[in-house]
Amino acid sequence: MIAAGLLILAVGSIVVAVLGVIRIVKGPTSADRILALDLFLTAAVALAITAAIGTGRTVFLDVAIGLALLGFVGTTGWARLIDRAAQRRHQAEIAARDDGDAEGGRP
Repeated sequence: MIAAGLLILAVGSIVVAVLGVIRIVKGPTSADRILALDLFLTAAVALAITAAIGTGRTVFLDVAIGLALLGFVGTTGWARLIDRAAQRRHQAEIAARDDGDAEGGRP
């Protein structure tokens, strides 16, 4: 019974990784690609847990914890980077609009 559960978990993790590849290729935004990379890390954590249960070795749980922490920090960092880039773009658009108003572009 446990072997069947481990097989389902492993196959599910591989399916998630394939869906992540599709999302990375299709995009369309950076946020979609970052979430796809997060899916890869989630699949890797699930596979590490599967290996830990299947082999009875706890070292794979340490790997899973490390991957989970890496995924959290990486996703948070990329999200902040995207947010800052969007804020800069918005501020540049406002500045360009204000410059057009100052030059007499609008009454």
